[in-house]
Amino acid sequence: MAVDTAASNTTSRRGIDPVAARYDRPFLFYGLATAIPWACWFTAAYLSNLETQSTPTQWWTAALCLAGLLAPLAVLAGLVARRPELRADVLRRMRWPRKAPPVFITLAFVIAPASILVATAVSIPLGYSPEQFLLRGGYTFTAGLLPVWVTLVGAAIIEEIVWHGYGTDTLVRKMRVFSASMLFTVIWALWHLPLGFIEGYYHEEVVDMGWIHTLNFPVSIIAFVVIMNWLYYRAGRSILVPIVFHLTANFTNEVLLTDPDTKLIQTVLFLLFAAVVVVKDRELFFARP
Repeated sequence: MAVDTAASNTTSRRGIDPVAARYDRPFLFYGLATAIPWACWFTAAYLSNLETQSTPTQWWTAALCLAGLLAPLAVLAGLVARRPELRADVLRRMRWPRKAPPVFITLAFVIAPASILVATAVSIPLGYSPEQFLLRGGYTFTAGLLPVWVTLVGAAIIEEIVWHGYGTDTLVRKMRVFSASMLFTVIWALWHLPLGFIEGYYHEEVVDMGWIHTLNFPVSIIAFVVIMNWLYYRAGRSILVPIVFHLTANFTNEVLLTDPDTKLIQTVLFLLFAAVVVVKDRELFFARP
């Protein structure tokens, strides 16, 4: 894996983009971006588990789920509203990164599909069905009154606009990229916590599978965050590149008849790839901000 491109070395020698140092409200950002979704989602979880599921109850549940997802975006908008340099920076990073090394853009599209295909190939000699390579023709979970594809697309786009629009840079101001990635792993895992209690939603179904699959989710986040931050910084702090990676990961895990146990193998592959990335690109992950 070659990452010693001229663009990469220039980025590392000069440090993180100076504009990133102006994302200076980490406690306010993460406090509000977590507390508001928690309030919405725990309320939605309560409503979704009521014995009587009337139409108004279902609509309120859906509305609260959507409000929780959109809340961090509102927090981001509020924090940059009176900061023209930050508004301009976020909008600039939402454009397609034409100057980014093509390898990182390509990897954003390829890593997730390749990982699930390799994981499936590994699972077959272990006794799992070759039919995992077939298209599912549906989804493994429901999302209440919301279409599943809306949650898959919306979560990837909105979360990455928020986390890489403000959240990542506000951590990297004061710590190395690796330390920021590990801290964000904890924050992001806790941010998802209420979703495990909403009846019928993806995270609740993962919890129902047992402790191994429940634990797999936060463990997979470790590799997921490392890889996304690597792509993010090596593509010039592009927000669109992590969005692509997140979107492909969401749909890759739904489009095929993948056995839940195969996703455990996929996590191992993700972790191995993330470890190689960290070792090969130590300068990015461990240099001073």
